[in-house]
Amino acid sequence: MSNSQKTQKADLAAKLAAGMQKHFPTASTLTVGGATVTTAQIQTQLQTLVSLRADVNVARANLQAKLHTEDTTAPPIAAFIVQLVAFVRGTFGATPDVLADFGLTPRKAKTPLTTKQQVTANAKNAATREARGTKGKREKLAITGNVVGVAVTPITTLPAPAGQSTTPNGAAH
Repeated sequence: MSNSQKTQKADLAAKLAAGMQKHFPTASTLTVGGATVTTAQIQTQLQTLVSLRADVNVARANLQAKLHTEDTTAPPIAAFIVQLVAFVRGTFGATPDVLADFGLTPRKAKTPLTTKQQVTANAKNAATREARGTKGKREKLAITGNVVGVAVTPITTLPAPAGQSTTPNGAAH
């Protein structure tokens, strides 16, 4: 059942309770669904459903508020935790007993590659560089551009700003 259907049922229960008080104020018992119930029992059941729905709505609003608070508060704390873990690891190194007190484990030492794995990795790297056409630092330095047909025209005087003319000695008119 969806949330809106539950809300509609709770609204109906509230209206039924109001109708019961208005139209059956003096009735002590009624027969509903083959069972004899008092008007007080009917009111109690209806009010229970209305109260439950109201409590759920309040709890949902509180949950949304708490989730929003968590979303805004947690990221800076998470960043602080990363820095704190780095501090603890830097302070205590790979001491397993002390790191365990902080809920941390020592970092695993990097396993060196076997000779066969290193040869394979080198061959793959060389093949990738060849396929992509990548160059090393020295190869890049050996590459120069060839420029052909550039003519340089020397400028003997600077052009005058708009609206002014200059004389050969540079004085303005």
